[in-house]
Amino acid sequence: MFENSYQHYLLGLIAVANNISALAPFIALTSGLDKIIIRRLVVVSSLSTFIIMMVSMFCGTMLLEFFGISISAFQIAGGILLCGTGTSMLNAKSSNDVSGKQIMHSQIEYSKYVSAAIVPIALPLTAGAGTISTITLFTEMAKKSHTMPELFVAILSITVVVFICFYFANNVVKILGDIGMSVLIKVMGLFTLAIGVQFIITGVSTVYKGLVT
Repeated sequence: MFENSYQHYLLGLIAVANNISALAPFIALTSGLDKIIIRRLVVVSSLSTFIIMMVSMFCGTMLLEFFGISISAFQIAGGILLCGTGTSMLNAKSSNDVSGKQIMHSQIEYSKYVSAAIVPIALPLTAGAGTISTITLFTEMAKKSHTMPELFVAILSITVVVFICFYFANNVVKILGDIGMSVLIKVMGLFTLAIGVQFIITGVSTVYKGLVT
């Protein structure tokens, strides 16, 4: 059945688990860093995205219910986080303001950028509330139609796409230069801020509908 096929799962995940909105923050995070460090952060971001999706697949519903967290609450929290990230990008005077050129001199600073590669780049920019809820729904469908392997392969395929996008993201730096990078960061900062606001609006509206019905 096509509705429960690999193609169906893949197209659904492409719609919600894209990392376009995460490219500018990732470029800002890795601008000026050593290539080896950048590759490590690419692996961290991609692997974190994969882990988030797998956790969503195997215990998404149970995990949220265990902590008493709704998708709406997750959207609001993620939206607040993205608003902070977007505001920081908009206020950056140059690409260096949101990069990590001194990261090689301090293991503490390196750990901070590894954390940033996980939150907010992997979560919630790449694999956020929409991805978690979609995979949770797909899992229920896959269990009934015995297509769990297809869903797993679709998640693996999305992870490869995410890795490729992050791996080549910093080539943009060479093309744009410092001025182009500053403009890109500010423009994408506005989009990041807008995504955060939309997350909050969606979460709040869902909560409101639940209160009035």
